Amino acid sequence: MRILITNDDGINAPGLSVLERIATSVAGPGGEVWVVAPAFEQSGVGHCISYTHPTMIAELAPRRFAAEGSPADCVLAGLYYVMKDARPDLVLSGVNRGNNAGENVLYSGTIGGAMEAALQGVKSIALSQFFGPANARLDDPYEAAVSHGATLVRNLLDKGIWDEADYRVFYNVNFPALPAAEVKGTRVATQGFRRYTSFSLEPHVSPTGRQFLWIKGGEQGRPTLPGADITANVEGYISVTPLRADLTAHDRLADLAEALG
Repeated sequence: MRILITNDDGINAPGLSVLERIATSVAGPGGEVWVVAPAFEQSGVGHCISYTHPTMIAELAPRRFAAEGSPADCVLAGLYYVMKDARPDLVLSGVNRGNNAGENVLYSGTIGGAMEAALQGVKSIALSQFFGPANARLDDPYEAAVSHGATLVRNLLDKGIWDEADYRVFYNVNFPALPAAEVKGTRVATQGFRRYTSFSLEPHVSPTGRQFLWIKGGEQGRPTLPGADITANVEGYISVTPLRADLTAHDRLADLAEALG
C-alpha cells in the first residue's frame, strides 16, 4: 500500500512522527509512506488552498517533502507532483495536536487535508489527539493515538463505508485525552457542537502603539449532546465520524422550495 501523509502542525511536529509510525504499520513491509507537510504551522486554515500565489516545495529526504502552503496544498502537491506517476491508495492527515471534534472541524487544516484528498477521489482519514490533564504530562501525550491508531485505520479500510459519490465520504478520528490503557473503545459519532463556548477575539496594543487582535479558543472538555464526537471523547472513547464536503442543508431543501414557490 502507498500512503501519503500530511498535517497542519508542520513538518517538524511530533504528531507527524506519530502518524508516520501509524502509516508505516498500515502500509506493511512492501508498502511506501510519503510525507508532504507544511513547512510551517498551518493550524486553523481549514480547506484553504494557495490559489493566488505559488507554493515552494523542498525535498528534505527520500519520500519526505515540505511545502510552503496549507495541508490542502500539500495533498495537491503529493497527488500532482510528488506522487504523480503512482497515486497513493490512502491519505492520512494528522495526528493533530488537540481535538478536531465539534465545530473545530470547520476550522481545521487537518480536516482540510483529508477533505481535499476525498475531493480528488482518494480514501482519506483525519486523526487528532485530544489533550487534557490525563495525558498532557505523559512521556508521550500521543500515547492513545500511537497504541490504537494503526488498528483503527486498518478497521476503517476493511470495514468502513467508502463510496464513489461526487462528494466522497472521508473519516474524522479523535483520540481521547487519556493514557492508551484507559481508552474504553470506539464510538461512531456525529459532529457535535459546543453550545457553551466559541472562538472569540482579544485586542492588544503593542509596545509601539499598534493594535493587534488575537483569536481565542474556548473550553473544550465538556460533553455535548449524546452521540456526538465531543461526548464520546470526554467519556473516554475514540470517536469516528464520517464526513462529506457537501454543505447543502438537505433537510431544508423541500421546505425552502415550497416557501419560495
